[in-house]
Amino acid sequence: MDTRFIGGETVAEGTMRFTFLKPEGFSYAAGQSIDLTLVSPPETDDLGNMRSLTLSSAPDDEHLAITVRMRDTAFKRMLAAMPAGTGVKVDGPFGELTLPEGADRDIVFLAGGIGITPFYAMSRHAAAHALPHRITLFYANRTPESAAFLTELAELQNPNFSFMPTMTSADALWSGERGRIDAALLARHLSKPTNPLYYIAGPMSMVRALRNVLNESGVRDADIRTEEFTGY
Repeated sequence: MDTRFIGGETVAEGTMRFTFLKPEGFSYAAGQSIDLTLVSPPETDDLGNMRSLTLSSAPDDEHLAITVRMRDTAFKRMLAAMPAGTGVKVDGPFGELTLPEGADRDIVFLAGGIGITPFYAMSRHAAAHALPHRITLFYANRTPESAAFLTELAELQNPNFSFMPTMTSADALWSGERGRIDAALLARHLSKPTNPLYYIAGPMSMVRALRNVLNESGVRDADIRTEEFTGY
């Protein structure tokens, strides 16, 4: 589908959100991704002009949005420099990292860094529609300044949504949890750690480590959904 770029903005240290017109008739579930193709950019690399990127926008939002950590790659340099109104191509949606239809089991989101994007979309969607899903979101970052959507997620808290951010390198002003997401952190905040459905998104090493943590705690692979972010 052809669409157009609206603009970009910084949402955290080293992280930008890019917004696009939503093509007519385009629909998706919160947590899904798109294939975004830049059309004849001035610069490219061996990976080409297309990337698969999770939508950080919720389905009811007026526009489509992706949120990415900025690295010195041709694709991201072109995104950051792209003038408003530039044409791009969008294909999709793709992916099954979405909310289940039923709400009979608690849901635990485990996010590291930019892995927050699908969970941000799902959490906003659940809150906007007062869905009955009971969600606990754990979100690990180095510092509050590098944590995209930290304030927005804190403001979503309600009886069905609990937000637990943790920082590995925050200064003394940070009063919340510290350290990585691990078995001890989960045990402090989850009453029945083997009962929920677990969703993990973040760097590949974090996803694999947390899967091991959950398995060692008695969680079956069938109760774990994952998405790995490798960066571009």
